[in-house]
This record gives sequence, C-alpha cells and structure tokens, in this order.
Amino acid sequence: MMRGRGDGSKKKLVTTLCVVIFLGFLFVYYDGSFGSQVHNGATSLRKLGSSYLGGEEDADLSSKTDEPSIKFGQEDGENDIMPKSFPVCDDRHSEIIPCLDRNLIYQMRLKLDLSLMEHYERHCPLPERRYNCLVPPPPGYKVPIKWPRSRDEVWKANIPHTHLASEKSDQNWMVVKGEKIVFPGGGTHFHYGADKYIASLANMLNFSNNNLNNEGNVRTVLDVGCGVASFGAYLLSSDIIAMSLAPNDVHQNQIQFALERGIPAYLGVLGTKRLPYPSRSFELAHCSRCRIDWLQRDGILLLELDRLLRPGGYFAYSSPEAYAQDEEDLRIWKEMSALVERMCWKIAAKRNQTVIWVKPLTNDCYMEREPGTQPPLCRSDDDPDAAWGVPMEACITPYSEEIHRTKGSGLAAWPARLTAPPPHLTDFGYSRDMFAKDTEVWKQRVESYWNLLSPKIKPNTIRNIMDMKANLGSFAAALKEKDVWVMNVVPEDGPNTLKLIYDRGLIGTVHNWCEAFSTYPRTYDLLHAWTVFSDIEKKGCSAEDLLIEMDRMLRPTGFIIIRDKKPVVEYIKKYLSALHWDAVATADGDSNSEQDEDEAVFVIRKKIWLIGGSLRDSE
Repeated sequence: MMRGRGDGSKKKLVTTLCVVIFLGFLFVYYDGSFGSQVHNGATSLRKLGSSYLGGEEDADLSSKTDEPSIKFGQEDGENDIMPKSFPVCDDRHSEIIPCLDRNLIYQMRLKLDLSLMEHYERHCPLPERRYNCLVPPPPGYKVPIKWPRSRDEVWKANIPHTHLASEKSDQNWMVVKGEKIVFPGGGTHFHYGADKYIASLANMLNFSNNNLNNEGNVRTVLDVGCGVASFGAYLLSSDIIAMSLAPNDVHQNQIQFALERGIPAYLGVLGTKRLPYPSRSFELAHCSRCRIDWLQRDGILLLELDRLLRPGGYFAYSSPEAYAQDEEDLRIWKEMSALVERMCWKIAAKRNQTVIWVKPLTNDCYMEREPGTQPPLCRSDDDPDAAWGVPMEACITPYSEEIHRTKGSGLAAWPARLTAPPPHLTDFGYSRDMFAKDTEVWKQRVESYWNLLSPKIKPNTIRNIMDMKANLGSFAAALKEKDVWVMNVVPEDGPNTLKLIYDRGLIGTVHNWCEAFSTYPRTYDLLHAWTVFSDIEKKGCSAEDLLIEMDRMLRPTGFIIIRDKKPVVEYIKKYLSALHWDAVATADGDSNSEQDEDEAVFVIRKKIWLIGGSLRDSE
C-alpha cells in the first residue's frame, strides 16, 4: 500500500476510475452507410490474445465446457441464460481462417508433406482449441466499393497487402494508387488484359464472335492458381462463371482480393485430397503458369482435373512448356504430351505458349488402350462424386453407360439449363414436377426476402451471397436477374445435390458446418441459412460456434437470412447484442408444405464496430 496520498489525489483517482468504467460500457452509435449503426471503440469489447493459438493468457475465454448447453425449443425459464458478450480476437487474427491457419498447424506439430502441399489443405482445430472471439476488421476498414466498380478497384485498408503489386509489377496484376488498389486485368500470360486473352482462347477454338461461352455451351469454369482472379472477373461479361481457386500461400491473400472485388472464389489446393466438387462439373479448366507440377505422382493432379471436366471439356494451359524454349521446357512438354495422350485427351488448339486440350465424349478411347496402359481406369466401386476429404487417386474416371451412349452431358445451353430439369434429377429421387415446384417456391421466397430487405438496400448493396444449404440450387436460380453471384453449399453428409447445382450452370462446394468455411473474414454480403441450425443440432455441434463463424464470414453492414423453426429463431435472437447484430425483420414461413408450417424468417444485419479510427463510406 502506498502512503501519504492526499484526499485530492484520492478524489482524482476515483473520478478517473468512474470515467473509465463509464466509457467501458458506452456504445456510440451513428447512422453509417445504408443506415447501419456503427460501434466505434473497443473499450466495451474484451480482447482475446493468444488463447486461440494455445497460449495460457485468457484461456478461460475460449472454453465453453463450464457453460450449460442450450437446446432449441426449451420453454422460457427452463434454461433462460442470456449469452455472454464475446471477446474480440487479437488484431493479428483479423484475417484468421481457422481450418487453414498455418500457425495452428505448426503448434499442433502435424507431420505434413510440404512437397505434396498438405500444409495448404484443411486442418481444423479441435473443439478445445477453437477461438471464441469476434474477428475485428483491420485498422481503417471501409465499406467495400460496390460492384461493378469493385472489379477494378478496392480499398487498400481492407486488404493491406501490397506484396503482389511489386512482385507482379511487370504483369499488371494489381497496382497501388493512393488509398486504393487497382486491377488493370493483367496476368502472367495476358499482359494486354484478361479480356483480350479470353477472346484469343475463343478464337483458338473457332467459337463464334470470339466468345468463349460458345453460344451458352461453356458456362462453368475452374481457374486453378487464379492469382487475383482477373480471368474469372472478365469471364462474367460472357455469362461464364468461374470458380477461381488458389491456396492460402506465400502469394498473400489472392482469394481475399478476389472476393473483395466481388468475384467468385474459394481457398483450395491441388494437394492430396479431391477438390470439393462432384465429377464432371466444369466445361473448362484453366491454368496460366499456375506453378503446378502436373507430372508428379503419375499425373495425379491432372487426373483430378480430368475427374472434374465434363465430356468434351477443355483444359487451357498457358505456360512456357507449351512453347518449349529450352531443354527443360522441352522435356516437360514431351512428358506431359505423352501423359495426356494416354488419358485420351487431344490437342484442340495450340498457339505460342498456350495449348488447349479436349477431353473425349465417350469411353471408346479408354477401351482401345493397350492392357496395362498407365494411368489405369478407376475401380468400378469408386464414387467419382465423393468430394469431402477423399484422397485423390491416379486413375481415369470413366463415363457412365448413359453418358457414353448419349456422347455428352446432355445439358441445355445457358441460360436454359438454369431451369431445365438436370439429367441426373431422378438419381436423387426428384421428378420433373418436383423440380419445377421447388424452382417456383424459391422464386416466391426470394421475392419476399427482397421485400423485407428493400428498406435497407440499394440495387448494388449485395454482391457476394452464400446459400449455406443449397439443396437443388433454386434459391440461387431465383437471383438470376440480380447482379449477384451465389456460393451454393451442400452438406457433406446428405445427398450430393451439388451435382445438380453444377448441371444448372451454378457453382458451389461441399462443406460440414461443424467446421469453419474455407474463406477469409468479411467476404460475403449475405448469408442464407435454411434449416442449417436445425441440422447442426442433430449433429450435436455448437450453434454458438456457427454464429461466430457466420459473423467471421459476413462483411460489416452485411445481412443474414435465417429460415428455420421458430424456437431456433428465438434462440438466435438472444445472441444479437453479443454479436453486435441488428434485427431487421421477422416473418412467418410460407405454407407450401407441412414441413414449412413451423418455419419463421428472420433477417439480421451486422453492425460495423471498430477497434479504433473512423469509417468512411466507399461512395
């Protein structure tokens, strides 16, 4: 104890403590962009430092073992516990991706083969090591620039990584200009712009009007090693949607840039596991000097692309090997040419440093190969559509008897394929009438959603949308006339209707909502959760963890539409204050079926809360 302190000093100390306490519980709200409220100042939010990474400091904050579990549908008073406020993650975790966190992988001492890219694959933390905090925006964060302007420029403060701008300065990937990062549309093999490069690919294939969509027959594209996704960005004007794919690697935050720009993208790597897409999902795969060793492990990575390509699908490969300027390039080209020939691919076109191969329409070529030819055909019991945590195999996926007989996928050209019944519909127990009804039901539901949102949004407010339980993809189909794109997510333990979704000309992925999604924080404007919480309750997963994960993925001022049982909605309402979310609207579910009678629709908006500094609108 200190001695000799005067009464005046004591009063001053008491006054100071009172001010600090008062400020600690003060929320300052003001009307931000689009009428949202902004929470500015972190004194009311506890900071979570190292507990997520396994440190001892604040370790009690990440543990939920001492909290009673709350079940949906309990009567009021039976377990009427108000959720605690959540701490804020440390600033260094403002870009945390829980299942792709290399720091966590290092601390878990996983024995991974770096040469096989295993360290870029998903490795999720155990429940006791999960973070339990709200991910803060970076200092100076601003409301993102809106589409279509965002294709060409983003706020530097939102993704403060300029390494690629200097590393790729001669390739026009991105350029720093004041407070913004601009994207001229360049790339490793398209110095004159992605639009001209895309037109050249169409020209090589003799497509009419140099349009790569080939009159609607090329709709879904996989861009491997996409960089900042300028290839996918410029495909959109041709009614082509690309899944731009890149790992969370040393090329800092490529996918984060893509999503900030409003371009469909996903964090993934060609490593040891299949990509989370069904077989025969894409009309075209693309690699522009993507630094992938296609010859490794008996061509296993190229065979994964083969699994994903539709009958007659193309692989566009732009690389020095295609030109074979020196001995090493020539060796690679010869070996790769021999490999794809054994895979029954043919050269469709070759010009300068770009070659385009085409996949066969039938099994005829496979059947005509000499016995013992490598790579072999996959086993008859192999499910080519299994795509969640399934190891890749160096084998060729043959076509079904139906595809072999019809000599192709049987899909209508875009946009007719969006509403045409997919060929595999009956495989999932759906009739054409059921498909038509599902399409119409979701058209009505989306219309009602937009009526609920209309007081809060402008035409360009929403760009990146995720349907967390997409079923047949009819939610996304109903949004065709909106200037948005949808990541359709299908549960890993249910019917793999993702195949039908790709057949409709849409994109998506398989996922388990007991784990974090493979995306950066603040990358979606709208999350649609139809019975997702009811599903994870059946799995015994934590609804609280899912709420925190949804907050991580959602952009500030973004929206969540929850369509679920009324007790679920009431449960989530208890968390609004803790998560700094606002209730926007509540409505009853429709009565299209007995299953929907107990459903309610709840629309939520995420506030902008800041650790410090100020927020400026992008307009």
